[in-house]
Amino acid sequence: MPLYDLNGKNKYYTLYCDIRGDILRGKLKSGERLPAKRELAKDLGVSVVTVQLAYEQLLAEGYVTSRERSGYFVESVLPQENIRTGQKERGFSSGKPPAPAGGRGRLQTEAEGSAEYTADFVKGATPAKLFPFSVWAKLTRAVLADCGEHLLERVPCDGDAELKAEIAAYLYRSRGVDADPRYVVIGAGAEYLYGVIVQLIGRDKLYAVENPGYATISGTYALNGARFAPVTVREEGVSMGELKKINADVLHISLSHQFPTGVITPAYSRSRLIEWALGADRYVIEDDYDSEFRLSGRPLQSLFSLCPERVIYMNTFSKTLAPSMRMGYMVLPPALYEKFLRLFSSSANVVPLFEQKTLAAMLKDGYFERHLSRLKKYYRGIRRLTLETLEKLFPGCEIYDTQGGPHLLAKLSDGNGGDINDAAERLGVRVKRLSDYLIAPSDGLQGYAVFNYSGVTEEQLTALSLKQHS
Repeated sequence: MPLYDLNGKNKYYTLYCDIRGDILRGKLKSGERLPAKRELAKDLGVSVVTVQLAYEQLLAEGYVTSRERSGYFVESVLPQENIRTGQKERGFSSGKPPAPAGGRGRLQTEAEGSAEYTADFVKGATPAKLFPFSVWAKLTRAVLADCGEHLLERVPCDGDAELKAEIAAYLYRSRGVDADPRYVVIGAGAEYLYGVIVQLIGRDKLYAVENPGYATISGTYALNGARFAPVTVREEGVSMGELKKINADVLHISLSHQFPTGVITPAYSRSRLIEWALGADRYVIEDDYDSEFRLSGRPLQSLFSLCPERVIYMNTFSKTLAPSMRMGYMVLPPALYEKFLRLFSSSANVVPLFEQKTLAAMLKDGYFERHLSRLKKYYRGIRRLTLETLEKLFPGCEIYDTQGGPHLLAKLSDGNGGDINDAAERLGVRVKRLSDYLIAPSDGLQGYAVFNYSGVTEEQLTALSLKQHS
């Protein structure tokens, strides 16, 4: 194994990038054992912790596997000429959820009537107290003073140039994504952008969506007149066999933390997705809906950075700021951006310039990232309390949590769902079964529940624990 130059500021991340690059280029072969942590640390003149962090990030993204008492071994990742290996993405994770495939069931899926819940693990709206009201108010006053009548002008179809530039800079700082600001498109939330994508790629194309998955995605495609087909999510990501069998043209996927399973698509599966997209006129829509909330380490590697010609990267500010903040963005491949201009150049952007300028200032001055830091700290505490509460309510339950975002899976019963129903009826808990998120029938999901803890509070979890003992 070659020695690496770790003179950079972030030694573990530099080591991770170098090893990952050697794996993708084929310098490190599948099955090859990486040096022992202490051995490599001594050779490089760094701490064992530095090597450990680099190995853990490689493990999280599926570039290596860990064998007890044997060490770390290179996984089978297909090198591709078209995969960019020099980008600097970040990320960690641990654990694997079950391989989904499962029957349809129903618990309390939507608030019915005026029902009161001790804790709502479905809604998922960030508590209002966490919104940075004082910062937003300060920045809005500054924008009014600085921009004045300019705020009344027509906004270009792809959004305000200042916000586009700040989003690109933020993506590079936080995700290592080297996005050209020209190709960033601002839109009024995810659903609006899904519709734009359909117009860019075509209603005649077949859009593959994850199963189980977020029903709004397939529903929005249908509303826009596009055909869609479900593809089963497994431990290694979406089923490549199904994807090829249905002959899809587009795949909509959340690789870093799939909803609702929490599956993280490993490196070898990402390589195969790129191979699939490059094999014909196909696109992958990388929906990075909660990448900011990776609670262990940094966000995982972006597929867009590896193949920007065939990947559409998209995200919104609904989870990071508020659901009412109907502002999202996507980074288009150059060819699709040119088509976007041809189709929409005569239209004004639908997001108010006032909000775009305020958000640009929030990103530029570092307020947004400080806000995210506070949110992540808060969610780490809520996650800990959620785990403690689940252990009290369901002793011996199996938890599947990759810490990729504020939701997790728990297997609460032997498969008949009785424990889930009993808890909901007895405690007033609002929760969904994993099978409630199926877009098409499948087998094997019985007994699993999805706990979205982004909307619950410490007080609610405490009340839930007390109710259990009363």
